[in-house]
Amino acid sequence: MDVNHQAVNSTSRIALASFIGTAIEFYDFYIYATAAALVIGPVFFPDSSPSAQALQSFATFGIAFIARPIGAMLFGHFGDRIGRKSTLVFSLILMGLATTLIGLLPGHSSIGFWAPLLLCILRLAQGLGLGGEWGGAALLATENAPKGKRALFGMFPQLGPSIGFLMSNAVFLIVTLSLSNEQFLQWGWRIPFILSAVLVIIGLYIRLKLVESPIFAKTLSAKKQVKMPVINMFKYHWQAVILGSFSMVGCYTLFYITTAFLLQYGTKYLAIAKDSFLSFLCIAIVFMAIATPISALLSDKYGRKPVLIIGLLCTAISGTLMTMFMTSGSDLLILSFLSLELFLMGIIFAPMGALLPEIFPTNVRYTGSSVAYSVGGILGASLAPIIANYLVAQGSLVWVGYYVSVTSLISVIAIALIKETKDSQFAN
Repeated sequence: MDVNHQAVNSTSRIALASFIGTAIEFYDFYIYATAAALVIGPVFFPDSSPSAQALQSFATFGIAFIARPIGAMLFGHFGDRIGRKSTLVFSLILMGLATTLIGLLPGHSSIGFWAPLLLCILRLAQGLGLGGEWGGAALLATENAPKGKRALFGMFPQLGPSIGFLMSNAVFLIVTLSLSNEQFLQWGWRIPFILSAVLVIIGLYIRLKLVESPIFAKTLSAKKQVKMPVINMFKYHWQAVILGSFSMVGCYTLFYITTAFLLQYGTKYLAIAKDSFLSFLCIAIVFMAIATPISALLSDKYGRKPVLIIGLLCTAISGTLMTMFMTSGSDLLILSFLSLELFLMGIIFAPMGALLPEIFPTNVRYTGSSVAYSVGGILGASLAPIIANYLVAQGSLVWVGYYVSVTSLISVIAIALIKETKDSQFAN
């Protein structure tokens, strides 16, 4: 097809198609994080002590993050070789199928050691699919963006987590309020996983109506694809991979400490009812949704780096306040802290939708941005609940707050070393 007369995606279609995938991604991941905090241990590791159950549950949570870079390279290869659209469709199918099957998986009491083994396999499959999801969604948004609005368009996939998180918490809240604790442990926790299938069907319907982005269509027309994008990426763009990965560490750590870990800590150590803490998080996530477009607009106007660095420095300061607020005994102060942390999450997450795609050329952009995002997930998200549980066992919550502060400062250093990309052109 003549690229000058190629069909284009409407803004609404770009927004929906890039938003829906990351909304499902975070819905899938956070329902598992919530289940890991509340139910995975007793159902799949019943013979372990409560503390061992918590560590084993969060270890299975981390498995999917380990699989994500592999999925990023696999889906990135096809995304950079044959196109963004078809790759996004297949990543969504794999991700959704694995999540739904987790909801149908028998527990340890039914099939013994096969239960945790199959759970780990499904988490690996989920991680593979997720590895190709965010990068493709971010490219769909930014490669279709008008000049000077890449961060604004890159905001669409960054809004997905807020809605996915809100949906997951709302479903868990409804389930916990509707069922007894025994019913929740027996079968109620499976409902959010099975409902993921409905979201995936909606997402597929939207994505199948897409056309290829004009920037990648030009690359295809000019036959500028590289034979092995992952090799090209590591050979010529390894610095971008390293800096991009570490730029995501503080962001990921903040989100999963605030949500997955503090949910567990609040219900276990502070004796806050599950439905109350989930309600707090449902309110707090609204602040992340509010911060996301604000941050995107600011980063289009002033640049990615100043917005990210200021947001991360504020996050580092907020980490030192964790113990004071969370152990205050005041619901209002706990809610205020959760809202502050997730507002800061929106500030530092929004510009990433533009920054990571911008530091890679078109022919390795899917692979590069996906790998950087996924490795950042291993360093930040997958380790965060495990390290936090260890720190609490060794000392107190104060060390968890310092951990958030340190990872934020690591990301500040990485972003400071990245050249400002606000006015850069997408290279072929």
